[in-house]
Amino acid sequence: MQVIKIGTRESRLAVVQAEVVASYIHRFCEGKEPQLVTMKTTGDKILDRTLDKVGGKGLFVKELERSLREGSTDISVHSLKDIPMETPGDLPILGVSPREDARDVLALPFGRTELNPALPLGTSSPRRVVQLGRLFPQMKIKSVRGNVQTRLAKLDRGEYSGLVLAAAGLKRLGLEDRISRYFTVEEMIPAAGQGILAIQGRQGEDYRYLEGFFDEKAAYCALAERSFVRALDGGCSSPIAAYAQIVPAGGGKEVLKLMGLYAEEGSREYRTASVVGRKEEAKRLGQELAREMKAPLN
Repeated sequence: MQVIKIGTRESRLAVVQAEVVASYIHRFCEGKEPQLVTMKTTGDKILDRTLDKVGGKGLFVKELERSLREGSTDISVHSLKDIPMETPGDLPILGVSPREDARDVLALPFGRTELNPALPLGTSSPRRVVQLGRLFPQMKIKSVRGNVQTRLAKLDRGEYSGLVLAAAGLKRLGLEDRISRYFTVEEMIPAAGQGILAIQGRQGEDYRYLEGFFDEKAAYCALAERSFVRALDGGCSSPIAAYAQIVPAGGGKEVLKLMGLYAEEGSREYRTASVVGRKEEAKRLGQELAREMKAPLN
């Protein structure tokens, strides 16, 4: 029996996500036994500052990548939106999962049915901040860090009037009852890769046993979204969002529709636009939309 060591952050959500992969290996990969290896990343330890002040989303993957290189783990499971746009050549993204609900949602304190204007909305995402400015122009927005349970505890203690979170995370944790409102993807364009799990491994190793786990449609969408963000040199400090869908185009054909959001760093004003094309051109579509949106702002 070959043990497949799966690296994951130690938060409850990260473990649940890694268990999705472990369950697949256990059920469908004969002769292989999954084993979770949890670790606390730098991004999990630094909670008093926003990510753009301490090094960006790469802080959530550094320790997991080190364990892959050292051979302590065989694969790592990430939320795709937490993986930097540029990944090391020796540690490629092997593939992605089917997409869970990509929408953002509003969570309210227990017992409340509407926002309290005397308290701030909680989010640490520049992408969400600028979009909330249009949806709730009278509300103050305050940063909130920590895992989902920590954030909800702060909400229920009365520190915030509401939190904006990813639907996928709450659903995977069995906390769907905390969702008070779903934002449409037009109201709140999601982060690139939101709702998608990515598996990272070592270059040159045989990972064919995972092929049945990967999802082609999600891969095309992820490629378009990440191509868009990469073309805009997007990091945590820039309000950038991207969401792709593969939709029917008539005659039994499908096309990829990509929506994007872009704002210059430090600005609360943003633009949105979309592009449609063949899914096989996902990377080019992301680059095309980025050029279209950035040019007028130069």
